[in-house]
Amino acid sequence: MSEYPKFRQADYPKLYLEQTDKDLAKSLHPNLRYAYFKTIAKGGKSLIQSCKDLHLGRVVCHKSLLPEFANDPIEQKRLLREARVSAMLQHPNTMPTYEVGRDHHGNCYFTMKLVHGYTFREIIDYRERYDVTQLVNIIIQVGHALQYAHTHGVVHRDVKPENILVGPFGEVLLLDWGLAKVRSEEGAPSDIDDMSSESLTEDPTMTGFQKLQGTIAYMSPEQIKKAPDIDGRTDIYSLGVVLYEALTGVKPSLGDTMDKIKASTLNDIPIIPSEISTTPISQVLDDIVMQCLAKDANKRMQSIGELIRLLKEGLGV
Repeated sequence: MSEYPKFRQADYPKLYLEQTDKDLAKSLHPNLRYAYFKTIAKGGKSLIQSCKDLHLGRVVCHKSLLPEFANDPIEQKRLLREARVSAMLQHPNTMPTYEVGRDHHGNCYFTMKLVHGYTFREIIDYRERYDVTQLVNIIIQVGHALQYAHTHGVVHRDVKPENILVGPFGEVLLLDWGLAKVRSEEGAPSDIDDMSSESLTEDPTMTGFQKLQGTIAYMSPEQIKKAPDIDGRTDIYSLGVVLYEALTGVKPSLGDTMDKIKASTLNDIPIIPSEISTTPISQVLDDIVMQCLAKDANKRMQSIGELIRLLKEGLGV
């Protein structure tokens, strides 16, 4: 496949005058704004739906908590943080947030742009259809989103293929800022950063497993150790894991249980990508990936900007 995912022209309905010029109701009730809900996906704690915004006539993405988490104060705060972080980080590689509110049950939700596309997980699963340049270019776009976030003092902490969306027009979006680390004006972390809900998922690939906030297979050593001074270099490690997996089809940390994956992340030196990849990997790209995966954060690239520069140089762009 020489291009990113494409959709049929029929998937993009035309706009008509009857839609754009119809009158706006004299009285607007916020609980009657959205209709025609359809489930897109269910996460570990959230529900993603598409729905029609009756005020603006567009279909949007609606995110809320699953019923069992709807009254959880920690998850409510995380949902609001995600909505506000996404809204304030206005960048081409982040998802635009439209509105935050409460439904008729009083539960929090927010709406955002609906993009038809594939997650990077789906692309990695069929990576043989793409060349290395295409895969690395997606990583570079994610890097731009992280660079912008780090400039604003925000650390994502949950970079993984499932949180990267690739659209049919070349757009690449980094999603799910619910675990973003944001400090107070005095430099103090949030009191919920290392807290978890009482109900926990049993899947070690899911966010929030066993109170380690993140997804275990993509977490840096310092994130596993819950280092209090964690910074943007943890995102560099996680993005390096994503790149490693995109190139090789496997993760650098091995194991079929959480404890084994943790031990591998903390102690094992990953196999060099070119030694296990079915496609040719340059020495330059090998070196970049392995530097991203350094156990010691001081031995990684010290900024996402540096990683982006090295990747571009490695591609000759």
